[in-house]
Amino acid sequence: MATKYKIVGDALPNIPWQDKPEGYHDVFWRYENNPVIPRDLLPESNSIFNSAVVPYNGEFAGVFRCDNTARVMQIHSGRSKDGINWEIDPDRIQMISDDPEIGKFEYAYDPRVCWIDDRYYVTWCNGYHGPTIGIAWTKDFREYHQMENAYLPFNRNGVMFPRKINGKYVMLNRPSDNGHTPFGDIFCSESPDMVHWGRHRHVMSARGSWEATKIGPGPIPIETSEGWLLIYHGVLTSCNGFVYSVGAALLDLDEPWKVLYRAEPYVLNPRTQYECVGDVPNVVFPCAALVDAPSGRLAMYYGGADTVTCLAFTYVDELIDFIKRKSNI
Repeated sequence: MATKYKIVGDALPNIPWQDKPEGYHDVFWRYENNPVIPRDLLPESNSIFNSAVVPYNGEFAGVFRCDNTARVMQIHSGRSKDGINWEIDPDRIQMISDDPEIGKFEYAYDPRVCWIDDRYYVTWCNGYHGPTIGIAWTKDFREYHQMENAYLPFNRNGVMFPRKINGKYVMLNRPSDNGHTPFGDIFCSESPDMVHWGRHRHVMSARGSWEATKIGPGPIPIETSEGWLLIYHGVLTSCNGFVYSVGAALLDLDEPWKVLYRAEPYVLNPRTQYECVGDVPNVVFPCAALVDAPSGRLAMYYGGADTVTCLAFTYVDELIDFIKRKSNI
C-alpha cells in the first residue's frame, strides 16, 4: 500500500502490528493484549515502563526503565524477536565511563534510543545533583559508553533527532525542576560533537485543557515530507492530580524549533484499567515509535500508569492528516 506522504526510513516488515478494529474512529488504537510488559517481568522489578525500543539485527532491542522493589530508578537492556515478547537483563546497565565524576550512578529513568550514523545513542534522565540528560552510545546493547551529560540540572526528556540537521546534532528537551515539575515547555538544542550543547531555541509551550500544566517530547521524531512528526506528552492538573495524555505536531525540517502544525485534541489519553490504575494513575507516556516506511504503519510504545509498558498503533498518513485537520497554533 503506497503512502500519501513520504516517510524517510527503512522497511520494517516485522513491525508489531494489529489492524484497526472495525468501526473504530480514533487515530490511535491499543494492542488488545496490553500491557506487553508487565510490572513484574523481572524478579525484583516493581514496575517496567517509559521505555525505548528500536529495530536491531532483524529483531528488536531496547532500553527499559525498571524500578526495583527498593524503588531505585534504573535502566536495563532488553531484546525481542517480535517486539512484543521481551527478555530484559535482570541487572541494570553498567556504563563504561572514563570520568568517575560522570559515571557515578545516582538514578536513571525514561530512556530514548536513536540510531545516528553508525551507533545507537541512548538518552535518559540522569541523576547528577538533580535530574539532567545523560548520554551514552552502544553498538550491541551490551556495552554502553557514557558521555558527558548534555545540560546542567534540571532537565528531562532528552530526545535526539535521527540525523544531523545543518551539520549539527539536535536534541529536544524539557527544562524542569528537582521535583514533580508543575511547569515545562519543549526546547531544541544543538551540538557539533554530542558533548557541547547550545543554541537553545524554544519549540512550544504548554497550553490549555489536556496540556495546561506541562509538555515534553516523546519518541524520536519521524522525518516525513510534511516535516518532523513529533509525538509528545501533555499534562493536565486535575482535582485528583496529574493526567498525562499524548499529542502530536509537525516541525520544520531545517529549523525544527518552528512548529508547522499542532493538533489541538490529544491523540491518546488514559482510559483503560492499566492506564488509570497503577503506581501513578491516569498516565499514558510515549517513549518510542517504530515505523515501516513503505506501508506507513506506526507502533508506539508507551508507559501505562507508571507501571507497565503498552503498545498502540496508527498509520503515519492518518496521524498527519489528523494533525493538519485539527491544528491550532
